[in-house]
Amino acid sequence: MCGRFALHIPRGQIRRVPGNDVGVEDWVNEDEFEPRYNIAPHTNAPVIHRIRGGALGNHDQQAGSSSTMPRTVMQTMNWGLVPSWTKGSVNVNQLNTTNARSENLIEGGGMWGSIKGKKRCIIPISGYYEWLTKGKTKIPHYMKHHDSGDGSSNLMLLAGLYDCYYPEGETGKPKYTFSIVTTSANPSLSWLHERMPVILRSREEIDIWLDTSSQTWTEELSTLLKQEYDAPISCYAVPTEVGKVGLQSASFVEPVTQRKDGIEAMFSKQKAKQKEDASNPDVISPKVKESESSQEFSLLALVSPSKRKQETPEPETLDSSSVPVTPPKKKPKKEFSSPSKAKSPSKKAKDLEKAAANTAKITSFFGKS
Repeated sequence: MCGRFALHIPRGQIRRVPGNDVGVEDWVNEDEFEPRYNIAPHTNAPVIHRIRGGALGNHDQQAGSSSTMPRTVMQTMNWGLVPSWTKGSVNVNQLNTTNARSENLIEGGGMWGSIKGKKRCIIPISGYYEWLTKGKTKIPHYMKHHDSGDGSSNLMLLAGLYDCYYPEGETGKPKYTFSIVTTSANPSLSWLHERMPVILRSREEIDIWLDTSSQTWTEELSTLLKQEYDAPISCYAVPTEVGKVGLQSASFVEPVTQRKDGIEAMFSKQKAKQKEDASNPDVISPKVKESESSQEFSLLALVSPSKRKQETPEPETLDSSSVPVTPPKKKPKKEFSSPSKAKSPSKKAKDLEKAAANTAKITSFFGKS
């Protein structure tokens, strides 16, 4: 199914249908649509269809097999088809016509029988949303054309049906509504959901779908709906807030990991900070370094080297008023020994004196002889 889509580029670009050869000549009720990131059922969106003649009138006349060349126009309509035979008040929530299954169109019958041959249209979108169910959790994903790398905003073109009816109390003014045709999801997207919208890929497919000159359903149209869409599609998870009708944000079409509050954004900021610090030698980012030999850690402060404290402080320069005065050294006192307290010669000294006297005597004796 397709229950939510985005068409967020300016209206001037929407009219040109970038990336597709459509050739829109006019936009009817252009001012009734505002580009949005979150378009829900029962709100307005532009569709493309072909008319014959001049101004919009009764659609059966404008789509008839007239000799007048058809014109391709864009028209703002309401999402959720209300059949033309509807009488009285309409509860659009009970109709369940936001999508039309391609299998029902091919097989025929049902409410689509009188519409599918005459009132076919194309819905241009930037991309559409689908929810992945995991238990009780539903994770929204966004699908769009795979980026070509040139920055272009190519639109997807979805096959659709439209009709008009006269709301109760609004005489003379029909209200146009539309439905998006869905088909089985291709293998690359079946993991997300079993259904996907029918996406038209070429000018040939666009012409086949918009050509209602025969006013009938053809085998060529059935073949078109049976084709498997095999062009590259970008698919990624987006914020859960997109599920709330009425909320609008550019972040709804961006991967949730790239949001300003996402994980990838957090690491990007850290890398940018590191580059900024590396380019400024006066700033050291706070970090912890581990010594390879001792497993010791040292924390570097986020300060300028000129203000960082030195591990070994430089000697302070002191003025004269702060220099301490060294007291003068005291002269040692002379010690005087009293005679009474003089030490008497030791025994050894007396023996030496005595030996010297004896030697003198002997010398004197030999000198006489």
